[in-house]
Amino acid sequence: MSIEVPIIILTLAIPLYFLSKWILKKCNFGNEKNRTYLAIISTIALSPIVYIGLIYLWMFWISYYPTNVFDKQVWMSNSEERYKMSENIIESKMLIGKTKLEIVELLGNNFHSYSENHIAYQLGFVPGLFNIDPDVLDVYFKNGRVIKVGQHET
Repeated sequence: MSIEVPIIILTLAIPLYFLSKWILKKCNFGNEKNRTYLAIISTIALSPIVYIGLIYLWMFWISYYPTNVFDKQVWMSNSEERYKMSENIIESKMLIGKTKLEIVELLGNNFHSYSENHIAYQLGFVPGLFNIDPDVLDVYFKNGRVIKVGQHET
């Protein structure tokens, strides 16, 4: 075990110990010796909970991204942040029933064609813990009309 792990543990445990001791003193709980033991016990009990909470908050923060309403100008000008509008496009079902020509008019002609019935638009890199590949907006056609819109990582 390297020296870094105990230092990381102590960085949180020491302030928790003093906070626990201060709270116990403010609440006038027991005598000085009892407060010391209770502070040690509460530090041992609270440290893992606080660490897990901090890790959870960090993971939430790193994978959070705002969602915006679809804006054609922003879509055309900033292809790296299209992912912010993808949720609105999918959930509003604004593309369902449109023809390929209407889709190209709305989203542009810089798409990748997988087949006659499936095209995809680059959305950029969606923020996330292990996201190393860009996402795409998949548009599926049947009989010349959009039937399904989805998103996936390439």
